[in-house]
Amino acid sequence: MKDTHKSRTLKYLEDHKSITSLQAIRDLGNTRLASSICLLRKDGYNIESSTIQVDNRWGGKSHIAKYSLENQLTFFERMKKHYER
Repeated sequence: MKDTHKSRTLKYLEDHKSITSLQAIRDLGNTRLASSICLLRKDGYNIESSTIQVDNRWGGKSHIAKYSLENQLTFFERMKKHYER
């Protein structure tokens, strides 16, 4: 598989179970995390999103999206589901 933002995001989610936009920028060089998540969801990955509160640089609070890989089917389970359609 070609190394892309989508493939790196999936690997990160598999390794760490969740990701935020700051982590994507810092660790993956991905400035369009929501786009990568959208593509993964279209491929059938069960990615949940939640809003979390974080401290910002001015001493206030900000709300950001946190994406989590949930109850992922194995490759063979996805293929079986695909061919049952």
